[in-house]
Amino acid sequence: MGYRIVVVGATGNVGREMLNILDEREFPIDEIAVLASRRSLGTEVAFGEKTLKTGDLDTFDFTGWDLALFAVGSEATKKYAPRAAKAGCVVIDNSSLYRYDPMVPLIVPEVNPDAIMGYDQKNIIANPNCSTAQMVVALKPLHDRATIKRVVVSTYQSVSGGGKDAMDELWMQTKGMYVPGQERVPGVFTKQIAFNVIPHIDVFMDSGDTKEEWKMVAETKKIVDPKIKVTATCVRVPVFVGHSEAINIEFEDFLDEDEVRDILREAPGIMVIDKREDGGYMTPIESVGEYATYISRIRQDVTVENGINLWCVSDNLRKGAALNAVQIAELFGRRVLKKG
Repeated sequence: MGYRIVVVGATGNVGREMLNILDEREFPIDEIAVLASRRSLGTEVAFGEKTLKTGDLDTFDFTGWDLALFAVGSEATKKYAPRAAKAGCVVIDNSSLYRYDPMVPLIVPEVNPDAIMGYDQKNIIANPNCSTAQMVVALKPLHDRATIKRVVVSTYQSVSGGGKDAMDELWMQTKGMYVPGQERVPGVFTKQIAFNVIPHIDVFMDSGDTKEEWKMVAETKKIVDPKIKVTATCVRVPVFVGHSEAINIEFEDFLDEDEVRDILREAPGIMVIDKREDGGYMTPIESVGEYATYISRIRQDVTVENGINLWCVSDNLRKGAALNAVQIAELFGRRVLKKG
């Protein structure tokens, strides 16, 4: 027996990736509906060997459907997610709207699976920010062993985190460097992204942090441990897909770099690629299309008493969004619906 599943925002980058992953992982589905806004109504999307036509989100009746995977912005989610939840369809939301709501569980299945049982307060489960998701997968098993005091993270985030228009802007600006007359001024980004890096993702806050940096702090505390101190600098880089992070971790107890490798090799969702030789590490382009979060460059930080440095890479459209949402659906099926 399978599920009745709805994918909301099925024509976007993340929505299409959700459909790919549902098919790849052979998620047990009896019936699936793909929805989009009216401007994309009737657009065809692929689901395995099938081609599905998008329906109208505005008129869709969620009654009798098990799960709705939302991959639309916060404004649309604010309007339609409560409607789905009220109809008895549990929402797994990829936007930032519900992540900081104390009545909505924020889930990374490898990290805090038990928290999913809090879904029944609103019938909504939140998916974390892409940069947070891959980091906490690495932090949790280390925190369990030696208790993390502080994390300093610098991110190198691909343009796909900004959607299709952001990817198009990088492509067109890159082409414009070589084709006279095709130069493109910044539109999605505040400055040129091609052959450049931009230390600015989301809006600036009064503290001087950007909203993206604040998200990493707040979400890590909610998912892993509110006592962990986190500071982040989030940077957009001219990469199409795949987020990278340089993470410095300070522990309460000493943790040897060899033990860190052993712990992470055994941790769910992680692959350690860490050889001290040319090419003995992962880069974002190698993570594209993969499920794992990759860890490289593990080494002691001798500038603090109990410090470790590591490099973390993942496909942000997968673990950072679509894959995590599907893993939440799988977890929910095992823990709550118990079918499939």
